[in-house]
Amino acid sequence: MAQVLEFKLPDLGEGLTEAVIVTWLVQVGEVVAIDQPVVEVETAKAMVEVPCPYGGVVTARFGEEGSELPVGAPLLTVAVGEATPVPEAEGSGNVLVGYGTGAPPARRRRVRASAPERANGTADRNTAPERAPHTAVAETAPRAQPPAPPIALAEGPIPVISPLVRRLARDNDLDLRALSGSGPDGLILRADVEDALRVGAARAAAPTTIATAPKPAGTRTPLKGIRGAVADKLSRSRREIPDATCWVDADATELMRARTAMNAAAGPKISLLALLARICTAALARYPELNSYVDVEAREIVRLDHVHLGFAAQTERGLVVPVVRDAHGRDAESLTAEFARLTESAHTGTLTPTDLTGGTFTLNNYGVFGVDGSTPIINHPEAAMLGVGRIVPKPWVHEGELAVRQVVQLSLTFDHRVCDGGTAGGFLRYVADCVENPTVLLRTL
Repeated sequence: MAQVLEFKLPDLGEGLTEAVIVTWLVQVGEVVAIDQPVVEVETAKAMVEVPCPYGGVVTARFGEEGSELPVGAPLLTVAVGEATPVPEAEGSGNVLVGYGTGAPPARRRRVRASAPERANGTADRNTAPERAPHTAVAETAPRAQPPAPPIALAEGPIPVISPLVRRLARDNDLDLRALSGSGPDGLILRADVEDALRVGAARAAAPTTIATAPKPAGTRTPLKGIRGAVADKLSRSRREIPDATCWVDADATELMRARTAMNAAAGPKISLLALLARICTAALARYPELNSYVDVEAREIVRLDHVHLGFAAQTERGLVVPVVRDAHGRDAESLTAEFARLTESAHTGTLTPTDLTGGTFTLNNYGVFGVDGSTPIINHPEAAMLGVGRIVPKPWVHEGELAVRQVVQLSLTFDHRVCDGGTAGGFLRYVADCVENPTVLLRTL
């Protein structure tokens, strides 16, 4: 006999407590294999595919696309057992795709469901299904479809199958006999009950005196997913961090020439962002106060011995900050490759929570937007962010004469709790010196 198992939204790590359903990858009645992705969700960190640890027939899904579920809430139910033509029924224990058994997904097959089951679509989270679980259709000769249960007329039993619908009506003192079902043969669905409750609530709230003027039309966008995470982090940064900003113009002509010379030689091309990152890690070695964070509860400054370098990346889904781990131990080629990998993942929406967390310092190249300067908000709980504007030809005094040089504005926003202006100014001046004369870096190689 088949057994119905409930698969709940797993803990996706990094302290995430909820996720938004983006796309269901399976339908009710489909056969799934162990570790087959069943739903794509968006967390506050990234888009991820969630695999099901059971193999069997999907009997119910919980939550519509676009709805938000907390960790531990039911995602779907799967019928497993002798009647289920799938691999082993035991769960794999996986959380995200790419870990664990890695069994190949079974070919999806449809199952037949009775009309009321197809109409209801999803099951009640808190009530076990009243019907026996679905079984897969044999590949050779399909089984006969069981007839749908008869729906009683108005003077007989109420045409309701789902216990959720009955409980919803009972809890709201709604007489089901007064409703006309929109399901097959007049079956009363959950949507019918909810519509009736909305109409009743609207009538109860209707004004009995002079009607008020309608509110101006507008568009409301929920602050959830990545947009909500960005809003929460930036608001927290502004509340907790007393930030200050200093900036300087630098002649980047020699840095651009050095990059051109590097790329003229054999080997992978070096990106400008990689050279700026290499300068950042060298500057943080000299001024480690800026590679730290403040432990508010302990009232301590925690100085870190590694540099996980975040960089701002604008995508169609919003601003994200991927993190290059152990950037202090990478050369220009390695940095270039890792920036390219993370940027591609950001644009395709495949960044993992690990790719987006753990940064200790952020490099923000807003020059790609065609602007010269900015006062960015620190990526909480980090202590500083280096901003780089566009590099453009400008008149500049070089070796005592006026010349046209490639000029860039550099800015440093820092947490004034971890250091004073002298440290911040020293860091920024060292970065500018390396930009103007890249040979300065030779001292740290």
